[in-house]
Amino acid sequence: MKLIILTGPTGIGKTDLSIRTASRLHTEIISCDSRQMYRELQIGAAPPSAEQLATVKHHFIGNLSITDYYSAGRFELDTIKLLDNLFIKYDKVLMVGGSGMYIDAIVQGIDDLPTANPEIRSQIMRRLETEGIETLRTELKNLDPDYYETGDIVNPKRVLKALEVIAQTGKTYSSQRTGQAKQRPFDIVMVGLTMERQQLYNRIDSRVDAMLEAGLEAEARNLYKYKHLNSLNTVGYKELFGYFDGEYDFGEAVRLIKRNSRRYAKKQMTWFNRYQQMHWFNRTNEDNIMDFILNC
Repeated sequence: MKLIILTGPTGIGKTDLSIRTASRLHTEIISCDSRQMYRELQIGAAPPSAEQLATVKHHFIGNLSITDYYSAGRFELDTIKLLDNLFIKYDKVLMVGGSGMYIDAIVQGIDDLPTANPEIRSQIMRRLETEGIETLRTELKNLDPDYYETGDIVNPKRVLKALEVIAQTGKTYSSQRTGQAKQRPFDIVMVGLTMERQQLYNRIDSRVDAMLEAGLEAEARNLYKYKHLNSLNTVGYKELFGYFDGEYDFGEAVRLIKRNSRRYAKKQMTWFNRYQQMHWFNRTNEDNIMDFILNC
């Protein structure tokens, strides 16, 4: 039994390749794109089209509302349960997407931390709004100096998560993180897609233009009242929200979407390069990619 993880930066063409690959393998696709789960994000999250979804069965596409709480930990539990059933029917299953935390959840596993307490989460979020992230970072430094020194404290989500776990358990966050990879009852083959940087950036810019032509601005306007939700703290929407708030004009919003999409792609590649077991292929060499996956 093999789980083949096909990943790469945004805009590189994972979806089209995955459809052709899954069709050749006669298998199903598990999406590991954290934003394509939200059914309201029909344009900005670039989910597979209705035609593509009809070609190959997908999982975790449009299965949530933007108001639903979800996490990498939940994704791990849901995906492992799903794979138990899929491997009864298939020798190989394809997982496709670019959300690094979700990929880590399957490759490494998530530590068994307590389920989020909505009241504590709300309290910390209110403090973020009123006191700012630096105050919360200072508190984390006092409560858990080990995590403060080694964790990703630049990312506000990580700071909030650490404080949330500390508040719920009364124990330091660092003491509850094992860092040990979980054993899986199946093999994992990781396939990463690369492309010459300028070519990728051109593809990203063209995709942003296509999203705007398809109605991204109208979609964002319909979701504007939910802009405080984490599910909408996403490139494409947050820049348009700034435009709606009068912070800059439409042209600047478009420029920021393209710039931030390119930056996100760069961050993704930095994340994926951590995986020593990744098999890298240039996206333009589709025959080589297909041959490798079919014969691995």
